[in-house]
Amino acid sequence: MTLSPGTCRRFALILAFATAAGFWLAGCRTTPPPEKKTPQSYQINGQWYHPIPDSRGFRESGYASWYGHPFHGRKTASGETYNMNARTAAHKTLPMGTYVLVKNKENNKQTVVRINDRGPFVKGRIIDLSRHAARQIDMIGPGTAPVEIAVLEKDHPQRQMASDSYDEYHTGDFTIQIGAFSEKNLAESMRDALAAADYNPVTVTRVNRADVTFYRVRVGRFASLAKARDAELHLIRAGYQDAFAVASSDR
Repeated sequence: MTLSPGTCRRFALILAFATAAGFWLAGCRTTPPPEKKTPQSYQINGQWYHPIPDSRGFRESGYASWYGHPFHGRKTASGETYNMNARTAAHKTLPMGTYVLVKNKENNKQTVVRINDRGPFVKGRIIDLSRHAARQIDMIGPGTAPVEIAVLEKDHPQRQMASDSYDEYHTGDFTIQIGAFSEKNLAESMRDALAAADYNPVTVTRVNRADVTFYRVRVGRFASLAKARDAELHLIRAGYQDAFAVASSDR
């Protein structure tokens, strides 16, 4: 069978990912990447929230708050463990893994955070910062501050600086989450597609949160968040647009 140039380029990217991440490929597969899924809507206190699939150009103004203890060490909505000493934040609708520039409008101080949680579910507040991020813009004492937030593009220099700083807090055991589904058969279909392309290991994990059950699909094991992010980028280029790195021990 003769493959088109476009198909061969796609499999070349998959092969590059496999080499960098320590995966193996037995041969050229013709399994197409999954279609991009719209992030799952969720309900809090009777109100529905609908995460957006594309954050390019997103800007928002409102009030920021911050959270530390007793949430430090608990699971976030992304599946990561919350670390109040890292530069992360919660937002109601931005995609997980999005980098956001946060500017305190009272003193013009700025920080860059990575979205890995959902919230804040308080009227008038648009983002919940980690303690470390809140300290950087001098809002620990007041607790809240008027801010303007703007999503950073993947090649933005401030995003790269934030990524390097964030890695200092994250060494251990990481994996890539490819998707989360309310229906088990959809998760298993994605797992089978990944396995057919020889991505290993691939797992489907059932998660119960409040009154909602969903199934996470994850692939790979990495010793640092930096290596996981490299693998995440290769997977996105291979067609898995919703891929993002998480701690593999998270459930």
